[in-house]
Amino acid sequence: MKTILFISSITLLLSTNKTCAQANDYNNNDFKIHEVSVKHEPDLGIVVWEISVHGTAGNTTPTKAGQLDGAPVLGYVFPTNLNPTDVGFNQTDGIVALALTSHPDFDDTPLWDENNDQVYNNDGVVWHPHWVILHEDKRVAGGLSVKQFKKADKTVVLPPTNPGMPMYMDSPGYPVTTKSNTIKVVVPDYRVNNKTDFNYDGVTAFMQVNTSNENLPMLGVYKLYSVASGDLSLPYKVK
Repeated sequence: MKTILFISSITLLLSTNKTCAQANDYNNNDFKIHEVSVKHEPDLGIVVWEISVHGTAGNTTPTKAGQLDGAPVLGYVFPTNLNPTDVGFNQTDGIVALALTSHPDFDDTPLWDENNDQVYNNDGVVWHPHWVILHEDKRVAGGLSVKQFKKADKTVVLPPTNPGMPMYMDSPGYPVTTKSNTIKVVVPDYRVNNKTDFNYDGVTAFMQVNTSNENLPMLGVYKLYSVASGDLSLPYKVK
């Protein structure tokens, strides 16, 4: 038994070291936050979320791993104090976050054709949005992961646009644009339960998919490149 535990520990350590090394490959000015803002446009009934960086927003995308297990994910993320029910989930503990992600190894937006080539399962690398529930997870270096659930759990509620994974994740299809040093996403008011007075923060991060190691989350945050507030205190309010 001790031998099995020792081998498992070594495997986890080697996997973590490899992940951290890969995460450092993307640690550049494209993910160094300069400013974060969320603005309500009442005349249009939308909320515009944006992160500006010191480099070129969205210019750096992950290098393809060639498989789902171990697939890298890069993200510009807005943690908020919205309730899970505001974005279509059941009430559950965790942080509601809007994540703008890129991952070339898989496509988790089956309803949307982001590169407009009439193929719906080949554009994961194109920056696109997800609602996720984040929770503390000390198994990964970044200290956070997307909250999972058992498929048999009948109390779980997901929006109809979810990608079908056993995680609190949605693929809402909001338009994401990148220009110069800014990445933006536009969210209709009604898609956040008409809540326009919430608090938020800004984060850039490296995440990774896991489908083989039961000691790790399915989608963990392994490195935080930049945190707008410095301490994830969600100090910013919608303008």
